[in-house]
Amino acid sequence: MSWFSRLIGGAKARREVVLLPEQRQALEAWHSLPATDLHCSHNRGRYVVVDVESSGLNMKKDRLISIGAVALNDGQMDFNDAFQIVLRQNQVSTHANILIHGIGGSAQSEGVDPVEALLAFLGYIGKAPLVAYHAFFDQSMIDKAMSEYLGMELEQIWIDLAWILPDFFHFRMDGRVALDDWLQHFEIENILRHNAVSDAYATAKLLQIAIARGTYKGADSPASFIKIEKARRWMHESR
Repeated sequence: MSWFSRLIGGAKARREVVLLPEQRQALEAWHSLPATDLHCSHNRGRYVVVDVESSGLNMKKDRLISIGAVALNDGQMDFNDAFQIVLRQNQVSTHANILIHGIGGSAQSEGVDPVEALLAFLGYIGKAPLVAYHAFFDQSMIDKAMSEYLGMELEQIWIDLAWILPDFFHFRMDGRVALDDWLQHFEIENILRHNAVSDAYATAKLLQIAIARGTYKGADSPASFIKIEKARRWMHESR
């Protein structure tokens, strides 16, 4: 049983999902995509940087509202290669929550059908490694939605920049630093904070900085970043 199944109470918590034939076909097409070579150089592959907005911070009770993503292809960011979608909500989030992410009640009620939204997200990311800052929350909310609407766990490789950056820079040496602190440190402007795609753009710039420093130090692939993250987590948990 995966960590996510344990989080939501085991496989019994997953309801049966009935998809339309074309939706099932799209899902099967995604499953059939070849796995990414994690030992391929940063500058010869694709990363997708992800950020989400939700109805709150409770991973068991709150709902995924929007997903923003930006791709790095061969180390370069193309502002046209981005993804943003709002999932249709049966129940609009609270006014206080809307003030944080700016997605109003009408936008939530008129969003994209969740099944179609998640299939579009899968089509965008392919099998590329996913990158986020404090990735556990983003991963948990997406996995929860995938389980509810598509009847699957994503089981994609995630890389958390919060644990990678301290290995290359002596600004702060643990993974608990806020995203805004790193953005300020590198003078990266985030045009619209708490907007999923804007946060993804800012995080993608941090990823480019990590790639440049990592390549210089010999950490030149997704596999090397995964190794660094595991080592730093182990050191933190061993204290």
